[in-house]
Amino acid sequence: MILLVVIASILIVGVTVYQYNEQSRDYHGERLERKEEQVRQSVEYVLRETTFPVTTENLRYIFDQEIYRISNVQSQRMNIYDLDGQLIKSSRAKFEVDSISNCLDPLILNRIEASADKRYVEEKALAGDNYRASYTYIKDKKFKPIGILNLPYYEDDSFNDMELREFLMRLGGVYLLMLFIAIALSFFISTYITRSLQTISDLLGKTDLTKKNQKIIIDNPSEEIEKLVTSYNAMIDELEHSASKLARSEREQAWREMAKQVAHEIKNPLTPMRLSVQSFQRKFDPTDPDIENKVAEYSNTLIQQIDTMSSIASAFSNFAEMPAQQNETLNVVKIVKLALDIFNEEYIHFISDEEEIIAKLDRTQLIRIVTNLVKNAIQAIPDEVPPRILVSVTSEAETVKISVADNGVGIADELKEKVFEPKFTTKSSGTGLGLGMVKNIVETYKGSIYFKSKPGKGTVFTVKFPQETEDRIIEE
Repeated sequence: MILLVVIASILIVGVTVYQYNEQSRDYHGERLERKEEQVRQSVEYVLRETTFPVTTENLRYIFDQEIYRISNVQSQRMNIYDLDGQLIKSSRAKFEVDSISNCLDPLILNRIEASADKRYVEEKALAGDNYRASYTYIKDKKFKPIGILNLPYYEDDSFNDMELREFLMRLGGVYLLMLFIAIALSFFISTYITRSLQTISDLLGKTDLTKKNQKIIIDNPSEEIEKLVTSYNAMIDELEHSASKLARSEREQAWREMAKQVAHEIKNPLTPMRLSVQSFQRKFDPTDPDIENKVAEYSNTLIQQIDTMSSIASAFSNFAEMPAQQNETLNVVKIVKLALDIFNEEYIHFISDEEEIIAKLDRTQLIRIVTNLVKNAIQAIPDEVPPRILVSVTSEAETVKISVADNGVGIADELKEKVFEPKFTTKSSGTGLGLGMVKNIVETYKGSIYFKSKPGKGTVFTVKFPQETEDRIIEE
């Protein structure tokens, strides 16, 4: 709309200037013709009333004084040339004659002769002004050419130029007002049109597979917007249906994988138990004097494998069903220290810049997070490297930050994306559920867990929880 107003204003200004120039050109052409006709009538009158023979040689005497009278009456300068283009008489004063061409260009003579009406108008610009000069034959009573009448005419466009400037200024004011109106209308119309699109855009940005999405409801939409809204609402229905099927499929797949993992982990201790029982059956001798030691060794083997199965069952149980959270207002620094007390390794170090960092967490689950991360760090350090583990607790931007750093083997780049998968492990033993359980607990508290690792240099696991300030605790 704004562009159309601007283009229209430019075109109208161009057409206006062109029209004024054409009008001025036509005006001066017609005015020159009127002047020429009036002068010709006066010249013919003089020729009729003269007592001199009407010949080319006598034109100098016939118009000796009459040329000034005609020029004054008609307010028009004039010159008379003979048929060869030589100046005979001019209405200008004698001291100005030198500025007049004493001889016409042969081209002018040829064009007068070649024209049908024996008339030629020369147009050119002099000193920035437009100049015209008409040339016609002076004829005797028998219509025989005896001379050439020249009327110089200077176009005065000062009045037209002033009128044009005033008109353009008024036109510019009108179009400037129209431009402001167009801008205002464009703003309100585009706002009205895009209001529905903004609503659709906002809801599209909030579309999420993990939750129920809101459908778009717009009152009195245009036909195009209504089609878009209908398509979006249909897409939401299909999306929810697909998300439900996907979630169900993922749950079923997860339980299948979990069942396979449970079966695999349970079979591992069952095999040595079976071999132990079979060996004991073959070699059992009640009269053997060392029978008590063999029974004790056999019993210890079975108990060890049973304990392994029990730990496996506990790990899967803890991962599948997390115990109900008992949120308490805790000093995270104190609880982390308490969790580290169960480790006897002297290379485990703890640092914290603050004595007290308050947060609302479950004490047991916080201890479980710390112990799992420290156990993983211990197991990641090879025997040939002097071990070092650093546990730190800090607070920053209303969050509690717990970091566990080790100088172990690190995590290869191709394995980084699998670290938190429930069944993933790089160790020869273990269920691979520790970090998955830790991630589950952390996300329950709307926290985050991430790590940085360099193969051969070590790994740093970082856990962040929202920190409860004292004011928030008091309010609760």
